[in-house]
Amino acid sequence: MHPSPASGRTRGPRKPPPPLDSATLTAIAVRYVERFQTSRARLLRLLQQKLRQRGWKEGHPPPDLAAIADRMVELGYVNDTAFAEARTRGLTRRGMGAGRVRSSLAAYGIDRETGDAALEGHDALAAAIDFARRRRLGPFGPPATDPKVRNRQMGAMARAGHPQSLARAILNARTEDELPQPE
Repeated sequence: MHPSPASGRTRGPRKPPPPLDSATLTAIAVRYVERFQTSRARLLRLLQQKLRQRGWKEGHPPPDLAAIADRMVELGYVNDTAFAEARTRGLTRRGMGAGRVRSSLAAYGIDRETGDAALEGHDALAAAIDFARRRRLGPFGPPATDPKVRNRQMGAMARAGHPQSLARAILNARTEDELPQPE
């Protein structure tokens, strides 16, 4: 063991945290939702992870993780609809397409109907153009004459969740005037 520079003392091995009980698990959930906006499914995964890491106190009834998550929803600390809308706005501002937004929402456990409702006002063309401008693709950067560079640009647009036809139209534009226009 190396002495700590501040105190000059050596540190021994860390003592493992004590097993969880219902009150501690609820406190972990409250602390998490006060720090992060999250979905119900994501909160459940966090609680399951904490339970795997620390275990459960012997002699206590098994935890009802769903009840803890439901209580956070009931109190208004967790709202899947508000989370989906905020996540959609943030990803759209970064130029992500509907496909990328849907996959992100699914990763957070947001159901398809809630995700579709959040995507209702999503402007695919504006998001794709913003992404191209930000990444200096198509008319916003140097001409891509090399097929490898062109393929990388198409790949970037695809990973951002933009349809291939829209990505191709943007990357084929040589000036901003040649960009696709909203219908």
